[in-house]
Amino acid sequence: MHKFEHFFIDGQWQDPASDRTVDVVSPSTRTQVGRAPLGVEADIDTAVAAARRAFDDGPWPRMTPAERGVILRRLAEGLMASGEKIADVMTDEVGTTRANNLWIGQAGAGLLHYYAEMAEKDGVEEVRNGLNGTPFTVRHEPVGVVAAIVPWNSPLFLLMAKIAPALAAGCTIVAKAPEETPLEFYPLALAAKEADLPAGVLNIVTADREVSEYLVRHAGIDKVSFTGSTAAGRRIASICGNDIKRASLELGGKSAAIVLDDASPDTVVQYALAGGIVPNNGQACMALTRILLPRARYDEFAAAITAAVKSLKVGDPWAEDTRIGPLISERQRDRVEGYIEAGLAEGAHITTGGGRPEGLENGWYVEPTVFTGVDNSMKIAQEEIFGPVLVLIAHDGDDDAIRLADDSIYGLGGAVFTEDPARGFEVARAVRTGSFGLNSYGPDFGAPGGGFKASGIGREMGAEGFGVYRETKTIYGVDPART
Repeated sequence: MHKFEHFFIDGQWQDPASDRTVDVVSPSTRTQVGRAPLGVEADIDTAVAAARRAFDDGPWPRMTPAERGVILRRLAEGLMASGEKIADVMTDEVGTTRANNLWIGQAGAGLLHYYAEMAEKDGVEEVRNGLNGTPFTVRHEPVGVVAAIVPWNSPLFLLMAKIAPALAAGCTIVAKAPEETPLEFYPLALAAKEADLPAGVLNIVTADREVSEYLVRHAGIDKVSFTGSTAAGRRIASICGNDIKRASLELGGKSAAIVLDDASPDTVVQYALAGGIVPNNGQACMALTRILLPRARYDEFAAAITAAVKSLKVGDPWAEDTRIGPLISERQRDRVEGYIEAGLAEGAHITTGGGRPEGLENGWYVEPTVFTGVDNSMKIAQEEIFGPVLVLIAHDGDDDAIRLADDSIYGLGGAVFTEDPARGFEVARAVRTGSFGLNSYGPDFGAPGGGFKASGIGREMGAEGFGVYRETKTIYGVDPART
């Protein structure tokens, strides 16, 4: 049991304002594995006030990038040292495989190093020449107090993608932990305390949807950085738009893998699994969940993908050979099973999966499922299922495949598979999506990621993911000390 009684606010463990708690249940066993406090509006007020003081009056925004970098690197060391603990907790509360979860601490540490170095290299000021030849100074200042809100499917890593650049820029943060998965945030808080991060720079509160909206609306917040569903993103965007509050939104996806008629089945199968049905037990916004196959080779590819999915071991996320674990909750399993029923009702066919695996009745498991005979207008092809379900759709050439890939409200990820790289690159250029792979699929933390259309606003990772946490100020003149 992982039991916690406090929030991390203003650099210390603080008692919550109420006696509300949340019991964390293992998705694989349906037994309680932890308990944590659940925040109310008063806890948000306390956390925002601490972050506001730290930004308005504290040292963090006024440090040089190099001074902040020293502390960020200490924080990175703490995350690295906590890697095993983070993996254990994540396996318990999220249900993703422990083998997968071991990279979380290392990845978070890598982001801290990456953005510390970027901030040091970019600096805070630059001198430019205007159109009339007169020099002026451009300053890159921290945007202010950031509300960082993340979902339950990979919460700590998704939070690190926000707070690493925000901290490097000089911002202070109120991080909202999801009520389903609050436990893995505590190793981060401990690492922050041990790294001597100044009081109020990072504050962590667990909250439900209603209290999270209170955080978004809070007058003390300058920017909201949100990862989650498109429906929630629309709500946040409307609130931030009304208040002229900065917002970054990384939302849902229904990404398409375009298979051209010369593609290798082995390569397609590899990424249909590694980039589609396996990550986070199918609960990943970037997942390649639509596979667009050339009609002339449809049966060949469908058979290869079906065989590969059928071979995946579903089971205990603690077992080293498990590839697919449970879904996060009974509610999520019901949602995925509802989509499977909808696919059958619309006339698609299941080649493997579709039910609950035998011998795993204690967890919220769904068999990895492959649908054939799918039309792109079907519900299972248009809506984000967020589970281990692939839909295989036939296309009639490159232009048709591009049309089908773009026939979606989303534009988050995608890939193309071909033996002709030049041909594949033309397809990649044509599809309207934020990230796209050529005979591969997987994010690089140094590359910007984010979505077109209903998949979001703004970018995370890379230099673009740093810039969203800075405001630009122009001073018409040059600091005499620099002349």
